[in-house]
Amino acid sequence: MPEGDTVWLAAQRMNTALAGARLTKGELRVPQLATVDLTGATVTEVVPRGKHMLTRFADGRTLRTHYRMDGSWHIYRKGTPWKGGPAHSIRAILATDEWDCVGYRLHDLRIVPTSGEGELVGHLGPDVLGPDWDLDEALRRLRSHPDEQIGVAVLDQRNLAGIGNLYKVETLFMTRTHPWTRVADVPDLRGLVERARTLMLANRDHPEQSTTGSTRRGEDHWVFGRRGRPCRRCRTPILLGDQGPDTQERVTYWCPSCQAARSPIDPLARTGEPGHPASIAAT
Repeated sequence: MPEGDTVWLAAQRMNTALAGARLTKGELRVPQLATVDLTGATVTEVVPRGKHMLTRFADGRTLRTHYRMDGSWHIYRKGTPWKGGPAHSIRAILATDEWDCVGYRLHDLRIVPTSGEGELVGHLGPDVLGPDWDLDEALRRLRSHPDEQIGVAVLDQRNLAGIGNLYKVETLFMTRTHPWTRVADVPDLRGLVERARTLMLANRDHPEQSTTGSTRRGEDHWVFGRRGRPCRRCRTPILLGDQGPDTQERVTYWCPSCQAARSPIDPLARTGEPGHPASIAAT
């Protein structure tokens, strides 16, 4: 799933291409918006809000799009072939005299009055990369659910917006935090959140998402995508498990040595128990 920094960078590039321009074509290819024609509308700005992208128009409307697992916006100079996928996967086209912005496999398209954007994104917590970032408010929201697993809590966009699975996994490793630790038991919750934000800020201006400092393939992450491979710190094989409520599970990578469970009452402290998420074989 695209992370908040991916959406942030896409919004900056879309804003550069569209802000102040009049659309020569504004087509939305989803059933609920099939009759909407944005041709002739002037774009005022394109801004990210967590993992949502908001395209605002001078006539007081806003188009919201969301990437979810597989969506993306592609920007092409006028006359350049589109290569983002098959034509049937296109969900939106916003074109000007100079640029074609083409949205592939986008989700949750909605048009609302700009004054009513709150109904779409008002539930989100402080945006990790946004001008509204408020660390204390993010911590307050996280701590309001002290028994939640930290690996679930930091992905809940109602607590803080923008963090996805990659930055969750990497941040927990870098802070030596077991993914199933209760929020209340995290020794330095402030430091954990600040680390996640630091990583995202470091990557937001380019498409590469490195947490190690290297952008070479296979060297860019500490544990993400490295199931069964040796931990870069201690050489213990990296584990992979599912975490989260039923039907909403997300994969979690962690080092059972560097991120050992701290609490004796934590059910994950007894690794090796058959069938337990923490004992999934590193194969």
